[in-house]
Amino acid sequence: MAGVRHSGPGAAGVATLARPVVLRRRMGLLAVAILAAFTIVGGQLTRLALRAGSAPTSHVARVIARSWARPDIVDRNGRLLATDLATPSLFADPSRIDDPDAVILLLREILPGLDEKTVLERLRKKSKKFVWIERGLKPATAQAIHDLGIPGLRFRTELRRVYPVGKVASHVLGTVNIDNRGQAGIERYIDDIVGVEAVDGPGRSAKPPLRLTIDLGAQYAVREELMAAMKRYRARGAAGIVLDVVTGEVLAASSLPEPDPNLGGADAGDARINRLLRGRYELGSVFKAVTLAAAFDLGAATPGSRIDTRGPITYGRFTIRDSHPINGTQTLADVFLHSSNIGAARLATAIGTKRFRGFLERIGLGEELSTEAGRIAPPRLPKRWSPLHTMTISFGHGIAVAPLQFASAAATLVNGGHRVYPTFVAATAERLRYQRRPVLKDETSGYLRGLLRLNVTSPKGTGRRADVPGYDVGGKTGTADIARNGGYDGNGVIASFLAVFPSAEPRYLTLVSLFDPQRTPQSGNSVAAGRTAAPTTARIISRIAPILGLLPRRLKSDS
Repeated sequence: MAGVRHSGPGAAGVATLARPVVLRRRMGLLAVAILAAFTIVGGQLTRLALRAGSAPTSHVARVIARSWARPDIVDRNGRLLATDLATPSLFADPSRIDDPDAVILLLREILPGLDEKTVLERLRKKSKKFVWIERGLKPATAQAIHDLGIPGLRFRTELRRVYPVGKVASHVLGTVNIDNRGQAGIERYIDDIVGVEAVDGPGRSAKPPLRLTIDLGAQYAVREELMAAMKRYRARGAAGIVLDVVTGEVLAASSLPEPDPNLGGADAGDARINRLLRGRYELGSVFKAVTLAAAFDLGAATPGSRIDTRGPITYGRFTIRDSHPINGTQTLADVFLHSSNIGAARLATAIGTKRFRGFLERIGLGEELSTEAGRIAPPRLPKRWSPLHTMTISFGHGIAVAPLQFASAAATLVNGGHRVYPTFVAATAERLRYQRRPVLKDETSGYLRGLLRLNVTSPKGTGRRADVPGYDVGGKTGTADIARNGGYDGNGVIASFLAVFPSAEPRYLTLVSLFDPQRTPQSGNSVAAGRTAAPTTARIISRIAPILGLLPRRLKSDS
């Protein structure tokens, strides 16, 4: 069968048969590659999920929280003291500014306080996309800059703290920084206790307003009268406080000079000093109210006791004298009315150092106190009490206290003997129950109130010029040499007047201090508290008593 041919795979056939095998191999390799890729990605995801540390974050080219929203601050009657206001702030994108020097020349005409050197350095950093130029601009200023049409300058709306009453309560309210965070005073209390909210933009706080014990009308009157007194007696500074003797609530508190809170704490010098809380001073003879109360309460003297005021008293190289010596014995009341240093020293000696110091601690003059407006500077006491310290402290020398702390202790002396803790936020029922602890006899408090009133009504009293018809004011003067460099240079005094009204059943207490008053015709050429601080107190009480709801006694009898 030679003529028969058997067909078989030739070259083309072999190629045809081999093609499916190659494709299958390629598909297998591709599947392996895809599987490997998925395995790698899956492994990486698993590793990231199991890795310890913080949660994954995203990087966003904007500030998440630009500022902080704060609750409003209002006085006891709901009148606005501080609030947040949406204001424009200027920033720049240096990469879009071709001529920084020309931009500075244009901006200096609108922003006279611009830190040109610092801003110019920022604008020359072309790698930056965002630099601040000026924050918290007035709308008119922002509009003027916008009208320049400079590429690379833009605005953000931020919250800025504003104080509608200006300086009227600046030391109490405190300050905030450029990011709207509290730095001092009530503003710091809000950050620490009440709470603020981080915001991106002009969103206002959802928290209710913080209501203070301050009465804006009384605050304004106190500040205005202190300013007038500084001018009248050419004093370097002044401080005044109005305190509820039962609750410890501060109705008014002014320290002059004071900063402008709308300037963000840019003030310097004496304006930064809060004399009521942070200053510690020897207040002089107003301290005799404490000494007589201690002598009466501890049984060292009675209203009928006679005190030997013959002097002077010599102790080592120190001598204690009276400004107007009475060489003989005096009753307890006369020691108070004549403001006898010798009499006070004799009483403190009769009490004894240990018991006298214990009495000071009982009424709050030996401890550190804090308020919502800030911590009170602790009293400066002798490290080692000697008999001489006991004598000098009896008439207000050798112990330095903050006026607010002394005022709260004095309130304890006249309110029936219950401890008072000063507060700028309404006292809670629990706090008031705690304050009802008696620390001295009610009879002591009544006796001292009578002495305070007598010091204003008696021709012998040093507080005659503090009398306000119809309000039964009681009080005590204090004229203390200013301590400097560990001694007294005799070149300045602090003239103070402590007052309560109505004296028979006090509701309010005031403490007024004038720092370094000068001899003027208005003071009868005197720097004594009876000629300076006492009449200033009378002016304050005559203005604030009606504001606080107290009618003069003569009007009550007509109704």
